[in-house]
Amino acid sequence: MLGWRLAISAVLIPLLIAIFVLDHRAGESAVWLLGLCIALVWRAGYEFTSLLRTRSFNPSFPLISGCSTAVVLAAWYGQLYDAELGSLGAAMTAISLSLLLIFLRGAIRYSTPGRTMETIGADLLGVTYLGGLFAMTVQLRWVAGAQAGYLVLASLVIGAKCGDIGGYTLGRMFGKKKLVPRLSPGKTWMGAFGALLGSSLACQAWLYWAPGYFFDKATPCPAGWSLLYGAVIGVVGLIGDLAESLIKRDVEKKDAANLMPGFGGLLDLLDSILYAGPVAFVLWKALPLVTW
Repeated sequence: MLGWRLAISAVLIPLLIAIFVLDHRAGESAVWLLGLCIALVWRAGYEFTSLLRTRSFNPSFPLISGCSTAVVLAAWYGQLYDAELGSLGAAMTAISLSLLLIFLRGAIRYSTPGRTMETIGADLLGVTYLGGLFAMTVQLRWVAGAQAGYLVLASLVIGAKCGDIGGYTLGRMFGKKKLVPRLSPGKTWMGAFGALLGSSLACQAWLYWAPGYFFDKATPCPAGWSLLYGAVIGVVGLIGDLAESLIKRDVEKKDAANLMPGFGGLLDLLDSILYAGPVAFVLWKALPLVTW
């Protein structure tokens, strides 16, 4: 299991770094990031619909992935070409139109009671979970200026994943008391502390050393604020992991997919990042993290 994790990481991490470097050089339009987001949305949409296609749920893969893509594209359009509407206003418009389309599909396909509302709920959850959270998370590309996009995005990814690593490590080594045993038997209170600790230290280190690589006159972020930022990302990322566990537990499945041995599916890999994305956006707006 550990060997698979290391092998997959050895492929994925350099690939992502290459895409991010190309996108950083491409400028404010972020075309490489847009392409990556659309690819991730369609794969995640496939996993989401497969995961929820049980009992009376019958979500539509083309509808969820198509509407989620529209939400992401709307956010990009609002960010780059419509300052009055704005990226979040454009994304909200796309989500609203998606709701209308989801109800229209339900009305057209209605035959007998007992399935339609469950399916509508699954479709709407898919669009908001994938399209909404992707659109919100990628706003970090511009929240502190286009030039700082990957400094900010990396703070989220590093914080969330180091929180995962810290939680897994301390939980396996010292965890005894279960955190939420009915929902996620492997999670412990010591693991939760490890998530908070790992994310806090990682974000503090990144926001201390990284600004100087992006800006000549940048100074390190104040330690107190970067530690607070990391702690919040660690806790929220842990809740994001539990949120996906809630979905899997309720539909009685272990992983979202078997895409990556040792990791599960794409949703299993992105759960903490997507869930923490909107919170990271708010923190970058509210806290004095910008030092350039």
